[in-house]
Formats: sequence, C-alpha cells, structure tokens
Amino acid sequence: MTNGTTFPTTGAPRIVISVDAMGGDRGPAAVVAGVVDSATRTPSAAFILHGDQAELAKLVARHDILQGRCEIRHADRVVTMHDKPSQVMRSGSGTSMWSCIDSVKNGEAKAAVSCGNTGALMAVSMIRLRKVPGVNRPAIAVLWPSRNPGGFNVMLDVGADVKADAADLLQFATMGAAYARNGLNLAVPRIGLLNVGTEEHKGHAELKLAHDQIAAAAGVGGYEFIGFVEGNDMPSDRVDVIVTDGFTGNVAIKTGEGTAKLISDFLKIEFKATLLSKLAALFALATLKRLQGRIDPRRVNGGVFLGLNGTVVKSHGGADATGIAAAIGLAIQLAQSGFQDRLAARVASAGRAGQDAIAEGASPDISGIGISS
Repeated sequence: MTNGTTFPTTGAPRIVISVDAMGGDRGPAAVVAGVVDSATRTPSAAFILHGDQAELAKLVARHDILQGRCEIRHADRVVTMHDKPSQVMRSGSGTSMWSCIDSVKNGEAKAAVSCGNTGALMAVSMIRLRKVPGVNRPAIAVLWPSRNPGGFNVMLDVGADVKADAADLLQFATMGAAYARNGLNLAVPRIGLLNVGTEEHKGHAELKLAHDQIAAAAGVGGYEFIGFVEGNDMPSDRVDVIVTDGFTGNVAIKTGEGTAKLISDFLKIEFKATLLSKLAALFALATLKRLQGRIDPRRVNGGVFLGLNGTVVKSHGGADATGIAAAIGLAIQLAQSGFQDRLAARVASAGRAGQDAIAEGASPDISGIGISS
C-alpha cells in the first residue's frame, strides 16, 4: 500500500478508481475480490478503498497484485440500505460512501464505484460533486441486453428522480448519447423517446415538446433521433439509447428483470420435470451456458450517474466479485475515454438548440393527447 495517492507507475499512467468497500450486501470480501479481478484485467488501474482499515488491510494483504496499487482510507461508519438520503445528506460525513465520493471531488480518483444505497449515493454525489452547469436533474443510465451488435442498449433515467419535463428529457438524450459514444463506442448513437406508441400524435404534451426539442438538438448533440419508441423496443436493434423519466424507467427495468428471472425459473423447473427433459437439458447444456453468458446481469452491473461533475458508477447491492469487477471495469472505461470532460459542452449546446426550436414555433400539436388509436 502507499501513502497518499501517488501510486508507483509501470510505464502507463495510473487510472485511479475510488471504491466504497463497505456498502454491498456481500461485505468487503466480495468488493476486494472484484478489485483483484479488475487489477488483473487492467494493469494500469490503481484503487483507493474506503472502509474499515483493519478489515480491509487483511483482505488486501492476501493478494500480491494489489501491492503498490491499493490505498486504504479508513472510515468509521457505513451507509446502510435502510438509511434515508436526507439523513445521509445531513450526517453522512465520515462514512465510506462519503469518503469514496470525496476522492473524486478532490481529484485523487477519476471515478467512484459503490454498491451502497442508491438514493443516498445520489444525494452524496450531488452534494459533493455538484451538477454540471445547465443540468437540472442528473440521471441514472444502465445497459440493457439487446439485439444490437454490441449486445446492449442504454436506458435513462431509471430512478434518479421520478420527475422529468421536456428540458430534462433533452438533457437525458444528450447525456445518454455521450455515454453511448464512450461506453459502447458508437459514433452517432440512435436516440428514442419512450412513449405509449410510435405515432407522433400519441403521448402527453410534455413528451411531444420533448420530441421536438430532442429532434432539433440532434446535430449539436451528436446523435440521430428516431422518434418515439415503445417498451418492446428496449431490447431491439432499432435504437441505441432509450430516454424516459425516472419513474417509468425504474418500473420498466424492474419489470424486465422480474420477467427474465421468471423465464429462467420456469426453464429450470421444466428441465427437471422428467427423465427425458433432464436428458434434453444435458444435450442443451452448452447452448444454455452461452445464453446465460449473454444475459448474465453481472456483465452489465453498473448504473452510471450522469450530469454530475465526476463519474460515479452504482453497482448492484447484491453484486458478487464478478459484478463488482464489471462495475469497476465500466468506471475505468469511462475514465479512459474522458467523456466527462465533453459532457458539459454537449449539454449546453443541445439546450440552446432545443430552446431555439421552440422559439421558432416548433412546439408540438397537442390536439391528439392520449393513448387511444
């Protein structure tokens, strides 16, 4: 371990990731195991672990690969899954989560990763990092398995805030496009606005206003706007980024996760039902393993907080070492791409273009509000 954050170099510049080691359901052992996996995959990565000094020191000492690449910052307290964001905002100083975010705020780390309480993490991140100028509401973006060549689509917001007006949805589109460019290596991401139908006359007035603003800002935002998309487009190859409000997005992804688990459980039951089905499962084992690999949620573990002055990746609270390594890997990728530095300019330019479109009379016709055909 090192004193401070000047890690020994190995020829390539160090990418320092700040990790809240205490927030996950599986404890610090799973977090450290994920850090070890990440250190193996990315030799240029170094880590600041936040949490109980004595416990973390024992775990880190077991892994030679972390020596010289891992600093421990002691934190006396832990934010639990039951803590309210408002409480953490008032008295969160001294927790591993707060310390983790401060390492990004102070410029010691390029990105932060935490498995902790989502609401508390967003609250602490907003307090310590502040919003990018021009951003009204930050958003949480996640990767969703899809038929696209890269295997995933981006969806936002999925729960940072339940509200979003037209200007917010425009900002989500711009930030989602930036994430897709740097996280999925898409030069011109295709943006879709989630609605109850693809026809332009459907949806409420705010969605129609957002439709026009997002369309008007496509050039400066560096994306292609394909218009309204529906829920069945979430896993499709028609779109790369799905934009919606946090309430709808959160319901959508949890419905999808629940459905996927239901199908998985049904398959297990059916393959165990009879001797013949057990034999069929044996013959299909290789195919099932490939399918499991494609839809394994651990591979896409990590929601990114967009719209803040710093990169924060939220790992699932129940993530194991594989999932935590995936979240850290995403943080490393975003840090390497430098997308955070480009985000503010895109948001400002897109906002001006969207407002100009409305000022020029491009506001939508609201005569057909409603979901009926």
